[in-house]
Amino acid sequence: MSDIPDIQVKSNVNAAFDNTPVGSPCYYFLMSQTLMFFSFCMVERETDLLRKIEINVAEAEKRTGKNTVNIQETYTVYLIETRYVICVLGGTPAAPDSLWRRYSEFELLRTYLLVTYPYIIIPPLPEKRAEFMWHKLSADNLDPDFVERRRVGLENFLLRVASHPILSTDKIFFRFLTEGWREAVLETGFQDKADSRLKSLSAMFRVKNPDTRFTALKQYSDELNTVVSHLLRVRARVADRLYGVYKVHGNYGRVFSEWSAIEKEMGDGLQSAGHHMDTYAASIDDILEEEEHYADQLKEYLFYTDAVRSICRKHELIQYELEMAAQDLAHKKQQKEELVTGTVRIFSLKGMTSKLFGQESQEQRESRLAALGQSIQEGEEMVKEKNKECQEFMQAAWEDIERFKEQKDKDLREALISYAIMQISMCKKGIQVWSNAKECFNKM
Repeated sequence: MSDIPDIQVKSNVNAAFDNTPVGSPCYYFLMSQTLMFFSFCMVERETDLLRKIEINVAEAEKRTGKNTVNIQETYTVYLIETRYVICVLGGTPAAPDSLWRRYSEFELLRTYLLVTYPYIIIPPLPEKRAEFMWHKLSADNLDPDFVERRRVGLENFLLRVASHPILSTDKIFFRFLTEGWREAVLETGFQDKADSRLKSLSAMFRVKNPDTRFTALKQYSDELNTVVSHLLRVRARVADRLYGVYKVHGNYGRVFSEWSAIEKEMGDGLQSAGHHMDTYAASIDDILEEEEHYADQLKEYLFYTDAVRSICRKHELIQYELEMAAQDLAHKKQQKEELVTGTVRIFSLKGMTSKLFGQESQEQRESRLAALGQSIQEGEEMVKEKNKECQEFMQAAWEDIERFKEQKDKDLREALISYAIMQISMCKKGIQVWSNAKECFNKM
């Protein structure tokens, strides 16, 4: 595998996709094979894109301007910087390219990816407005602390896409990072596909024979959403109580300071102990701000559950289309059988008309038989195509689901371990503060 030149592999993959209609059975099959190929490569290396360029969202800036309906508004833009890792002919590293993007542009990019790659679990964007907060945290989406956390989340989103074996090769995504892209993404016509897809997904349909694997995946996604939501609510309540406990320690500092003013021999010890308590009380703001970053990691997987459910809904739609095509074919075959045998199994308007006005002529029967034969042939081709599309969607989607599961287990394990380490460190600092206070009391 390592003997294949990277440029040649990418060139062959791009050529194959360029010659394959999006959404066709061959398209899903090609995606499945490509996912398997790149999953093998990802064991030892990053995607080609991340090997060639560095991506980061360097800063955020508040701006004021008029929106599409000519109303003045304040919004935030984010500076995306990309830098080529490999120097050309041994030269000095190139300066980073930079451009500004609004949050709404990130939303447009993700919508494009959702429509273009229906079998892939598209990474979520950070929350638009703060949720699951402890009450002292600002809910303003222009608050500097919230904007900073969103900046980190947007950078994480770009890195998630850039590290995906399929999404990282998308031309529109690359243009989003490096140049003007809005005209190019609109030319793809993805919005029309999104509208028709949404209408299909909102239709009242019920799959008769759902795939058990996707049913179990949907149930797991719902349960994971519930568990993470509860965890975030508990964390917010604990943060509120912790904030109160720390701030109450500021009362120790005030009392010890006032006490030291009336004591001569014990004054210095009491003053020092009060200083330790004040420092302890003030430290909670930085601690809970750091804790919000761990909460944001959990929120990412809370939002990931929506992406997983989206995969399940898309599979249900394809399965439903297959069942409807098979049902239509069975109905046409029954019509042909009734026409050949002259017997009607179920009540129909045509059957009642034949009884009232007489049987059809031989030419009329032959014409109808020929038309039904042609319709049945087209129906068989449709069922065959839908069945192939369903199977290949399942294969391509499940490859990405397995990749996602490995990523999820690794990320959540690391986030929870880091959170536990932070809590242990915080408790050790509390012990140290009281140990220092004890030393101050001993010296009095």
